[in-house]
Amino acid sequence: MTTDNSPLITRVASRRDHSACAKIFYAARKATFHWMPPAKIRFDDFDQATADEPIWVAERRRKIVGFVSWWPPENFIHNLFVAPDQQRSGVGEKLLEACLAQIGRPARLKCNMANAAALAFYEKLGWRRDSQSSSPEGLYWLMMLEGEK
Repeated sequence: MTTDNSPLITRVASRRDHSACAKIFYAARKATFHWMPPAKIRFDDFDQATADEPIWVAERRRKIVGFVSWWPPENFIHNLFVAPDQQRSGVGEKLLEACLAQIGRPARLKCNMANAAALAFYEKLGWRRDSQSSSPEGLYWLMMLEGEK
């Protein structure tokens, strides 16, 4: 967790942000996805995980510290990742806020059941557990956010 209180800016990602986002995607999953075998977490997964999705980034002091991507046709937030040293510093909440300003309701996302910190984060922000299912990454909750855009 950072104690850096410098301003956090969210904006549409540009092509030059790709490498920083891919590094965060890899590092955050390595640090927190304890339920996945380490060999299944690859650096080159970022392109496939975000293909054809809008991406917004958060930057602090001109450094990318997190990103969010979503699938607009379904108001589905697909990825929300924060650099490990920036977690619990407001980055995730700011990115989610920026994304939710772009999409309709209800908004949806999947959260792995083993990811207790992420579940607590989303529930604190008003998301509710709607249903459960499974994927190759394990059991997950489909989370919903109702209300106004």
